[in-house]
Amino acid sequence: MTGQTRTIVALVALVLVLVAAAAAALLVGAAETTSAIITEIRAPRIALTLIVGAGLGLSGALLQGTLRNPLADPGIIGVSASAALGAVVAVALGAAYSSWLAAIGATVAGIAGMALVLWIARSASGRTEVVTVVLGGVAVTAFMAAVLSIVITVSEAAGARSVTFWTTGSLALATWPGVWSTLPFLILATILAIVVARDLDVLALGDRAAWAAGIDVERTRVFALGAAVLAVSAGVAVVGVIAFVGLVVPHAVRMLIGPRHGGLLIGSALAGALLLLVSDTIARTAASPVEVPLGVITAVIGAPVFILLLRRTRAAQGGWA
Repeated sequence: MTGQTRTIVALVALVLVLVAAAAAALLVGAAETTSAIITEIRAPRIALTLIVGAGLGLSGALLQGTLRNPLADPGIIGVSASAALGAVVAVALGAAYSSWLAAIGATVAGIAGMALVLWIARSASGRTEVVTVVLGGVAVTAFMAAVLSIVITVSEAAGARSVTFWTTGSLALATWPGVWSTLPFLILATILAIVVARDLDVLALGDRAAWAAGIDVERTRVFALGAAVLAVSAGVAVVGVIAFVGLVVPHAVRMLIGPRHGGLLIGSALAGALLLLVSDTIARTAASPVEVPLGVITAVIGAPVFILLLRRTRAAQGGWA
């Protein structure tokens, strides 16, 4: 089986499994299942789960490819926390929750958070080290989370909700307006990702090789990082911060279909949607009628993988002095 055939087969399999999982999720839940419950509660929740999960998977693949950093993830390097803060500030200033207002605020703040992490991580020689990106992201995440708690505490806006919602994530309040406000950002991010997919394959060989091949490295990075922020920020605005999906999914897909970004980006989006759908189904049914925070489920899955990747990356680089 050729690499291209394997990629097509894997993507088709992911689509089929995703459709089956979504259909099953519609029927899993409380014993009483009416048409109103399905169309007004479960359907928008599942639709939003697929959009947000796809955005997280796509964002993780873009970040790892652009930064050439196997530990890159929107939740780890500060993008998600920055987006959450931007959404809450936008809602607080607007004095009422609007999914569009929150999405725009989250995107602007996500871009700012990404820029801050890259500025912190860049050394005097102009290089961006793997470990400094992670440490810079941890610092930015902690700072943004602290400011987020303060803003929520002093805000009287009903849409600000609670610290728990924004820091651990939940799809319990999913609505159709939230779906429609998030979907355009994912579509735009996907288009940008497709545009830069081939350039990212060459960029993986190093900046010099990319320049020699005639690729505008800076333009490619701007497009790819912009797509990564777009893919995740609007989702954070409506469901809060969900960590580790963007870290785990690209590695799993890479093992399945290989490193070429044409298939990797689409596969990561599909696998991210599937992982989040399964995680959300577990979150809302495992301890019913109590709902487990979605971020807790994804952290249980992702944290051990992150530790494993961290140790493997350190060993590959001969340690970090």
